[in-house]
Amino acid sequence: MYWLNGQPTDSISVLDRSFQYGDGCFTTMLTRHGVVEGWSYHLQRMQACLTALAIAQPDWQLVEKWLARAASHDALAGLKLHISRGEGGRGYSATQVSAPNVTISDFAFPSHYYQWQQEGIELGVCQTRLGLNPLLAGHKHNNRLEQVLVKAELDQRQLTDGVVLNLSEQVIETSMANLFWCKDNVLYTPDLSMSGVAGVARRRVLELAERNQIHVLMGEFGLQELLRADEVFITNSILGVAPITGIAGQSFPIGKLTRSIQEMLSP
Repeated sequence: MYWLNGQPTDSISVLDRSFQYGDGCFTTMLTRHGVVEGWSYHLQRMQACLTALAIAQPDWQLVEKWLARAASHDALAGLKLHISRGEGGRGYSATQVSAPNVTISDFAFPSHYYQWQQEGIELGVCQTRLGLNPLLAGHKHNNRLEQVLVKAELDQRQLTDGVVLNLSEQVIETSMANLFWCKDNVLYTPDLSMSGVAGVARRRVLELAERNQIHVLMGEFGLQELLRADEVFITNSILGVAPITGIAGQSFPIGKLTRSIQEMLSP
């Protein structure tokens, strides 16, 4: 079901700037029995992206009420919170725009994620490269055309998911998740200051690592550094943690650190 500013709907104006320009941001949240997991993290990421885009903040207490109304009461499910700048304006100028539009939709938990969490998945390596955009890097803004192209490549190659690099040949993420790997008891993850999306689950893993005194290196890494890993896993808010058992034909074991972080992230 879809909700627009707290009201059920199945449509939105063609004048909405998210439709016209991708002008807004979104986050995708796991719910457990109707309660959003990690809401404070999602709130902070939305606030940060709206600030970066100079979009007015909505009434967040009201948004929380709308989310609670829209959430499924299944053991596990999902919600997507989408905010656009609003409607109106001629061209790119936002001077004649109305108040932001808040759209919420619910969806079922993907059943195949249970298998991915336990057995892991294999990744390809995408040929499509992400651009360099320090102005918007890290944010989950509504223009996802790079990810659409990445997913189209994966579909054509019949791959479940794939490692995505940027134009500087640095490992960034996968088409749907953030990347982590372990080598000699050090946890590695790409720096996302030029490309990619900094996910909520990624932030939670970094906080867990700090609390448990796991040494983390965040930086610019090429594909060969990833392929030398002892173990690899991916994260996103709905999936949680999933082990990676292979990349482009190279196998990886499901390691102790992956299972430990997976367990710590579970309630």
